[in-house]
Amino acid sequence: MSGERRPTMAVWKFASCDGCQLTLLDCEDELLPLAGQLDIRYFLEATSAAGPGPYDLSLVEGSVTTPQDAERIQHIRSVSRHLVTIGACATAGGIQALRDFADVEEYLSIVYAQPAYIDTLAHSTAISRNVPVDFELRGCPIDRGQLIEVITAFLSGRRPHIPDHSVCFACKRRGVVCLPVANGTPCLGPVTHAGCGALCPAYGRGCYGCFGPSASVNMPAFIPLLHRDGMSDTDVTRVLRTFNATAPEFADASGTPPGPPAQPDDPDRPEES
Repeated sequence: MSGERRPTMAVWKFASCDGCQLTLLDCEDELLPLAGQLDIRYFLEATSAAGPGPYDLSLVEGSVTTPQDAERIQHIRSVSRHLVTIGACATAGGIQALRDFADVEEYLSIVYAQPAYIDTLAHSTAISRNVPVDFELRGCPIDRGQLIEVITAFLSGRRPHIPDHSVCFACKRRGVVCLPVANGTPCLGPVTHAGCGALCPAYGRGCYGCFGPSASVNMPAFIPLLHRDGMSDTDVTRVLRTFNATAPEFADASGTPPGPPAQPDDPDRPEES
């Protein structure tokens, strides 16, 4: 992305709490060096001004939960050279994916006085289940350092360098005592993607998987360890059905109905240097 024209970026919201967009806004000092290199054309969380596409980089937060979402993400993909999903909602359906193993019609009848006015899908799906994506940044919310790395990488025309190891690696680097070994505390650290800096284990709480599954997991071998540490089958199902319930590794282990297959990667994305 070189030349006189500054690369254009857009930030889009689907079904979500806005936490990942707020992480971007919280990157004040880190974004300043990039301000002169980047033209943020569309970011309604920050400004009502909306510049037209196409966009060199689109960051997408949230899951697809309505028919309108399903149409809009197709348009966004068509006007985006590179599309990066940010956060658990965008990469694995988010908390709203609880509907995937419940009766949505029953929910509507209980929660809304006039359910006929609610237009929603039976499933909450990750963006990659609807269109090809170039990179997925996990977390609930995402890590600001990883976000800056993603933006910088795409400005430089390379793949982002985001480690795909587990939270256990982060615990070792931080000098955190292993909670399952020391205290028999159930912890999803061995199967969870790093990025949080081992925040919960550092304060004596077992990891609950908000960054989704790491690159290489062995759930059949791991679940007996959770049982050993006092978790019942119901407890295991509940802890896997939180922020990343539809991530394939967690979904298979918890019995979550599978969603539609992910779309193929975009062949035009930049290669990792």
